[in-house]
Amino acid sequence: MEERILQIEALIGQILAEEPTYFLVSVKIKPANNIKVFFDGDEGISIEKCVKFNRALYKIIEEKGWYPEGDFSLEISSAGIGEPLLLHRQYLKNVGRDLEIIFTDDSVKIGTLMAVTAEDILIQSTEGKGKKAVTQQLLIPFNNIKSTTVQIKF
Repeated sequence: MEERILQIEALIGQILAEEPTYFLVSVKIKPANNIKVFFDGDEGISIEKCVKFNRALYKIIEEKGWYPEGDFSLEISSAGIGEPLLLHRQYLKNVGRDLEIIFTDDSVKIGTLMAVTAEDILIQSTEGKGKKAVTQQLLIPFNNIKSTTVQIKF
């Protein structure tokens, strides 16, 4: 299974070579050869792009003959709202957005992503309300982060 995922990732690398603003987030293969591929883009990703990538990848997998008689399904989608950020590039595209960060000790912090470096992120959070509100910035090394999700405000 891991070998097949690596092979699919290599094919995706070839497809994305012509589309540098898009990137692979993850590949999963579920039972019954259900392949799920998650993409993202520096400016997001449209349904039309997902369809284009699906058609290209499906055709290549069929031509490779990895699954006799086409015994596989392929789903391609964006990483999705509420999914944890997995790649450095995802953090970069979310500067200015509110994040929920779960630390390796399971404590939680919510704040606005202000900056991203190779080693850490800078968030700004406000504690309290009104005149008692205190705004602080916190530098968080990536190795202290268990998961990060973008918080959507309505």
